[in-house]
Amino acid sequence: MIFLVVLCHAGGVYESSDTWASFWIVDDPSTNNFSGLLFLILDIFVMPTIFLISGFFTPLSMKNKKGWAFLKAKFKRLIIPWIIAVLTLIPIYKVIFLYSRNLPQESWTTYFHWSNGIWSQNWLWFLPVLFLFDILYLLFSKVKIRIPNISLKGAVLGTFLIGFVYSVSMDIFGLRGWTKIGLLDFQNERLLIYFMVFLLGALCFRLNVFEAKPESKMLYLIANSIAWIPITVYIFFLLYPWFHPGSFIVSKIIDRLIVWFSYQFSLLCLVYVIIETFRRYQDKQGKLRNELNKNSYYVYIIHVIVMGGIALTMLNIAIPSLLKYLILTVSTYVASNLIISFCRKVIKPKYQVRVSI
Repeated sequence: MIFLVVLCHAGGVYESSDTWASFWIVDDPSTNNFSGLLFLILDIFVMPTIFLISGFFTPLSMKNKKGWAFLKAKFKRLIIPWIIAVLTLIPIYKVIFLYSRNLPQESWTTYFHWSNGIWSQNWLWFLPVLFLFDILYLLFSKVKIRIPNISLKGAVLGTFLIGFVYSVSMDIFGLRGWTKIGLLDFQNERLLIYFMVFLLGALCFRLNVFEAKPESKMLYLIANSIAWIPITVYIFFLLYPWFHPGSFIVSKIIDRLIVWFSYQFSLLCLVYVIIETFRRYQDKQGKLRNELNKNSYYVYIIHVIVMGGIALTMLNIAIPSLLKYLILTVSTYVASNLIISFCRKVIKPKYQVRVSI
């Protein structure tokens, strides 16, 4: 999933619609349509899947650490790295942003997420939002706000319906977009969806959903066969206003209902397909996978800056943008993992030795 995050973000460097040009770390003049289309697909399911996985492990974390100990552990795991990252990586982000566009550097006070006026926390928004979800889950568990007998099918249906109604409401009342308040950045029309998926992951843990592989492949095959339909509908209705400003395929309200219904259906299909694919066919352990797993969280934190540095070196190289996209994605993922592995195996042990001495 972290590799897909890198793939998604690397596409922003070569995206052709100029959507990313105003805020993304590097804007390469060599563009292609594929990266933008791929982003629309990845954007449907990548973060929900990561929130579902996070939710799945939350009950176990809470079982091992009670109350304040749970919050302290999550604060150390999520907020401490976030504080360090926003005070170091976000300023570096702006340095690369301005340098890549041949713009002069600005006053140092404008390099922090609360004052940069363009990207705020950028990709780091995930950390405090996940911490907020952990707090809410702890509160719910303390006041016993839960439905113990709910089935997985009922929870999935409820997540779908609540998410659909919520997103449509945000759209109809003009509340779409990002809210940025210093500590929290979140996409208004998706925040509740992410929380519902997070809770769905926690329910999967409680129900021992992944204890054994299911015998039947029918639902898995059906989801693989039909997922392209809602994805195509979603992208078509989403992009239609871009190419035909002020006009609608059916009507404004019907078009928006179709956009969000197809989005929710696509999300349901894609999250299910990717979870079941790994559950059925990619569940083997190994040295490489264990290493990538240990690195993944910190690779998420540093990958955008690593990507920006690599993208700078390729900015004026005359090769096809799709090839650049491939090189940037793979090299960013590999370099980020090497950096984190080095820090884990070389820097951290030396630091621990010094502290013990």
